Amino acid sequence: MVAILETLLFVLDIVWFIVIASAIFSWLFAFNVINSSNQFVGQIGSMLYQLTEPMYRPIRRFMPNFNGIDLSPIIVLVIIFFLQRFIATSLIPIFL
Repeated sequence: MVAILETLLFVLDIVWFIVIASAIFSWLFAFNVINSSNQFVGQIGSMLYQLTEPMYRPIRRFMPNFNGIDLSPIIVLVIIFFLQRFIATSLIPIFL
């Protein structure tokens, strides 16, 4: 059971980095630092959007509009952090 929980922690780490990469990519795209007409850049942006949008959509339904500032990545990161700490401190010690 510990192996399953540690694998889940690893998956949460991967999701953490995908959310960070998506946020950084959106900033670079918004400030025209990267070439938006480049096909490779467009594919990366599309991939990051498809990976993160299912996590952001339910949060955006309940979050108020902050004049173009999207706080849903921060909320997702807080939820991931909570799940990681809960698994590491509450669930894994039970099975050791």
